[in-house]
Amino acid sequence: MNRTRLDAVLASMEKKGIPQMIVSDPCAIFYLTGKWILPGERMLALYLDLKGKHRLFINELFPVEEDLGLDMVWYNDTQDPVPMLTKFTDHDGVMGVDKNWPARFLLKLMKSGGASDFVNGSEIVDKVRMCKDEMEKDLMRTSSKLNDSAMDRMIGLVPKKYTEKKMGKMLGDIWEELGADGHSFDPIVGYGANAADPHHVMDDSLVKEGDCVIIDIGCRFQSYCSDMTRTVFYRSVSDHAREVYEIVREANMRGIEKVKAGVRFCDIDGAARDYITEKGYGKYFTHRLGHSIGIEDHEFGDVSPVNTDVVMPGQIFSIEPGIYLPGDIGVRIEDLVIATEDGCEVLNGYTKDLIVVD
Repeated sequence: MNRTRLDAVLASMEKKGIPQMIVSDPCAIFYLTGKWILPGERMLALYLDLKGKHRLFINELFPVEEDLGLDMVWYNDTQDPVPMLTKFTDHDGVMGVDKNWPARFLLKLMKSGGASDFVNGSEIVDKVRMCKDEMEKDLMRTSSKLNDSAMDRMIGLVPKKYTEKKMGKMLGDIWEELGADGHSFDPIVGYGANAADPHHVMDDSLVKEGDCVIIDIGCRFQSYCSDMTRTVFYRSVSDHAREVYEIVREANMRGIEKVKAGVRFCDIDGAARDYITEKGYGKYFTHRLGHSIGIEDHEFGDVSPVNTDVVMPGQIFSIEPGIYLPGDIGVRIEDLVIATEDGCEVLNGYTKDLIVVD
């Protein structure tokens, strides 16, 4: 167990009056133990207790050779693990349960009287994970540098006139060549009007002269994610498209300039959104400005008009304004930033100057 991270979780549990908690999310378990366990439909439960009686309930199909620093409770496919868990819980105490634990386990634990009351404890681990330590920051820096290199290669492939699907498949080979551990999310490549769909699913479209090309990609490096978007143009760019691009680029820069510990996330969103609105394209910026990232591409917390939380040093999130004109073009520019006391560190170094590839 990572003692520093565990102590932070336990301190939050005590502050919230939650004496015991079940953590089932494999990402959260990896964060606390350093071990990836992907249980499929089988029960995986890390039981945390303020008295220190921590246990990991795990199926025998998932061997753990290293010492994780806590007691292990093993079960096999002929055993029901919930009654085994119930033996260790405080039946008279409140139980925190994370959001990903399947109902088939939770309902059985509730029926057996495994605790006096059950509450959503997800935010406890989620909020501890929000502020990255130095090791996590370094892994995120490396992951983003790999992403910069991959973006350069992907943009270089545009003149080859591969289909969107082919471009996506070639990215997998690029990650392998660069030493990344694969995609952090399904990549997006959108030509022309397809780019006006923020979550476009790649198809057999081919790029045409004058098309905008959105490339939204990310990789994993030692379990940490990168995420970045650039928009380029093929062979030529119209005055209209250039105007839209420059508005989005300026909005991206204004959002980044607003980032600083103590600033509200809604105000960072507003710095970019208000500028796009001022330029007449507000209704075409259809999503939040950004999302938190780390072990998962999308983690707890976001940069949106409704998030009034303040930024804390060490938080990593995206700044990704976009303008999407149906049937016409789409432009998005996305960078990751690490918040600091007096500003932020931008993790992506790839240029945001308008590029016309030929």
